[in-house]
Amino acid sequence: MRAIIPVAGFGRRLRPHTFTQPKVLLNVAGKPIIGHILDKIIEDGFDEATIIVGYLGEKIRDYILTHYKIKVDFVEQEEPKGLAHAIYLARATFTDQPLLIILGDTIFDVNLKPVLTQQYSAIGVKPVADPRRFGVVELEDGFAKKLVEKPEQPTSNLAIVGLYWIRNPKLLESCIQQLFEREKKTKGEYQLTDALQLMLQRGEKLRTFPVEGWYDCGKPETLLATNRHLLEKMNSQVKREGVVIVPPVFIAPNARITNSVIGPFATIANGAVIEDSIIRNSIVSEDAQVYKALLDDSLVGMNAVVQGEFNRINLGDSSEIEFH
Repeated sequence: MRAIIPVAGFGRRLRPHTFTQPKVLLNVAGKPIIGHILDKIIEDGFDEATIIVGYLGEKIRDYILTHYKIKVDFVEQEEPKGLAHAIYLARATFTDQPLLIILGDTIFDVNLKPVLTQQYSAIGVKPVADPRRFGVVELEDGFAKKLVEKPEQPTSNLAIVGLYWIRNPKLLESCIQQLFEREKKTKGEYQLTDALQLMLQRGEKLRTFPVEGWYDCGKPETLLATNRHLLEKMNSQVKREGVVIVPPVFIAPNARITNSVIGPFATIANGAVIEDSIIRNSIVSEDAQVYKALLDDSLVGMNAVVQGEFNRINLGDSSEIEFH
């Protein structure tokens, strides 16, 4: 089985970190976002993947080829023309077999096995308070009746959460091509939701399935919330001599920590150095250094250096900040 994973976005809402790192390589609960996604699909039986890369794509390619043995094809999206455009670029990897499309900026906790064995295409959904930010689904007799991308006046609160099981990939390809021919764009881009609506109009049956575990990684606050959820699920027992640990936490084996309090909800990555500090609800990235600081609700980038006393920071890679 093949999964299509688009990861070509710029991740503007996670700057300054995404100036130097693609969003999907940001560390959450001990591994990059793309690592959580790949581990999940491999566990569910997928043995092939198409990764659609763009900005800083070589870093994504290097990470996946170094850490995974799954068969992977890489496709480049040079211009950000929308999700449907990204999927269309991967059409050379389509066959007549069903495929899973899974967005690369979201981590899911859902049992896919019942979805993969049903006879219909299906999309993951979740009720939300403000559907205007999402594609939404209207249902009739258990099937999707209408799909609308970011409606101004929603008639449903079922948001499309970024998981799509497509049993007829060639029809999807044809419908995306139809969007191009009609110059049909929503919010200035070719939307996958619009292509799926064309599939409905051409007779495709589309079910939905509930996704309760839907963890957004698109903004600093949601990235930290996802870190909390995953650490709670991991429930790992970490002990370090001379360090007070308040679980749940993730501490990489080669992180060096002295005279500090770590947790709750802290992720400390490989090579990080923490001295005389308190760190909670924060992510400290690879080879970062934190001295004499109290960090809460904070993101510290790779190779960054933090010294001083304050409460909250969002510091990108290879930066240094000192407070007196």
